[in-house]
Amino acid sequence: MKSFLSPLKALSFLGREPVTLPITPRPAAANYRGFHLNDWDICIGCGTCASICDNHAIRMLEIPSLPHDPLRGIKPHRPTIDYGRCCWCALCVDICPSGSLALSREYVHISLDLNSFLILPDMKGIHGVAFEKGWKKSDDADLLDLKRQPMSELASEQRIDSFVEIVQGFDDHTALLEASRCIQCGMCHEACPTQMHAPEYIRAIWAGDMEEAVRQIYRTNPLANVCGRVCTHRCEAACSIGIRGEPISIRWLKRYAMDKLSHEQIKKIAQEGRNTEPSGRKVAIVGAGPAGLTVAYDLARYGHSVTLFEASAQPGGMMRYGIPEYRLPYNKLDEDIAVIQAMGVEIRYNVRIGDTLSMTELEQNYDATLIAIGLHQGRSTRIPGIDHAEVYPAVTLLRKITENAPFPIPEKIVVIGGGNVAFDIARSLARLQKNKSNQVQVMVTALEDHDNMLADRSEVIEAQEEGATILTSRGPRRCIIDAAGILQGLETVHCLSIFDQQGRFHPKYDDNQVIFHEANMIVEAIGQTAQLDFLGQELTERLEWDNRGRPKIDTRGRTSQPWLWAAGDFVQGPDVVHAIAAGHHVAASIHEFLTESRSPP
Repeated sequence: MKSFLSPLKALSFLGREPVTLPITPRPAAANYRGFHLNDWDICIGCGTCASICDNHAIRMLEIPSLPHDPLRGIKPHRPTIDYGRCCWCALCVDICPSGSLALSREYVHISLDLNSFLILPDMKGIHGVAFEKGWKKSDDADLLDLKRQPMSELASEQRIDSFVEIVQGFDDHTALLEASRCIQCGMCHEACPTQMHAPEYIRAIWAGDMEEAVRQIYRTNPLANVCGRVCTHRCEAACSIGIRGEPISIRWLKRYAMDKLSHEQIKKIAQEGRNTEPSGRKVAIVGAGPAGLTVAYDLARYGHSVTLFEASAQPGGMMRYGIPEYRLPYNKLDEDIAVIQAMGVEIRYNVRIGDTLSMTELEQNYDATLIAIGLHQGRSTRIPGIDHAEVYPAVTLLRKITENAPFPIPEKIVVIGGGNVAFDIARSLARLQKNKSNQVQVMVTALEDHDNMLADRSEVIEAQEEGATILTSRGPRRCIIDAAGILQGLETVHCLSIFDQQGRFHPKYDDNQVIFHEANMIVEAIGQTAQLDFLGQELTERLEWDNRGRPKIDTRGRTSQPWLWAAGDFVQGPDVVHAIAAGHHVAASIHEFLTESRSPP
């Protein structure tokens, strides 16, 4: 039993020197989890730290002065901490895709400044004192898988003699592992022109729910089989995982989900939410490419009657007649179009507006009309000799290959251009050469240097694997034709620069560096243009035009004529996913016009 005098013992300490340490910074353990540090030069504002925090201790604060670049996956947001909620678990550090977050070795958890908990860019703690990092990103403290799952593709020797699809796609195991890499930050969503719900369909793939994955895909993309193969996948350039590692294979995961369901299952999902009550309104669409098909899909879902007029024997536009089948199997394109037709969309083939049907008749017989034609005419370099019979536009030959139309396959071919179309035709001709003579002699000459080529990197690499020769920084000078009128080849000159100081296209050459390339055929792949004669003189004069020879459209895709809209490649340039995005935009505008301008008859 203690003495009853024990409480009085405390009085003996009154006269002693205090031993309590002052509230001042002092060293802490090497891995101490103190206040947060954030390197603003590395932080992309993705908000993953806030999403993972179970205590809701982190919120994202908009800093208007910071850069905002959706295409690069950068947002003007930075995390701020509620230390009354924080438990210093450091999950925010371990999940941070950029590696900008860390925990300091600062341990004095007192501040009278209520605004001090924004993690500032000077890498100092809340007291303005620089502390060393305590807990930081390391190989042992990283929740992210930075490496893509491998996907099987045909080797060059397996694919060079046929047009069979090169990419074989993910199997179930690799798709699950690839989907598990996604941290659901949503940067891809903001970068996608269609605002694709990629995090949602990737999460559904991870959960094994393919029907939900396809349902999420069809929220914004009626050409999902196409975009699962040939989309420019800008979403992947914005993927936060790609900052320190390899971005998620967003495009290939879309393809995986679509390939897992039957065509009938996909059609059933696409029909969900469709308005089956006819509106009484009729819409005409000229051109069955990606923009026209998207508008048709959306308007049919609204209940409008839609008719597509296609000049070719089959729909798809440049998706069919400009993209080789080894990249986009046409049966998959047909499946996407069949889903759109199942909505009640009518497609009339071999109808060239201006011949059997005029734009005036469309104006009179339909409540609204959309022009959505592609770029089916090749541009010319206009160099001497380019009008020779053995010089072809790339788009002409790509169409012939799709239609199985015969044309001569010579021994030596030179392609002018450095974009995807140049490589599409070069690789297609290489396959035809391989079948004919068992050898490939195709050369691609590009203005750009190797590091700045316009074509996708995979296109360049695969073309080289298939035997094509690539010469960069070369500009076409003239076609060499002998006295008998036979094409001998192409002269090129070294390109010093492509653009002037104002950014205008103005190549400069070194005329002392000229090379002759022997060729029996020359192919121009320097761009495409549209054929607009179908409009007719009267409508052409009524329309307003921009300085590039395209009809002027407003922010909703409407031309100067109130009944006429325009979208797709011929007003925005060749790109499937941008055409789809424009299609959604224009469809909303036409629907608004049809429902608000006047009541149905």
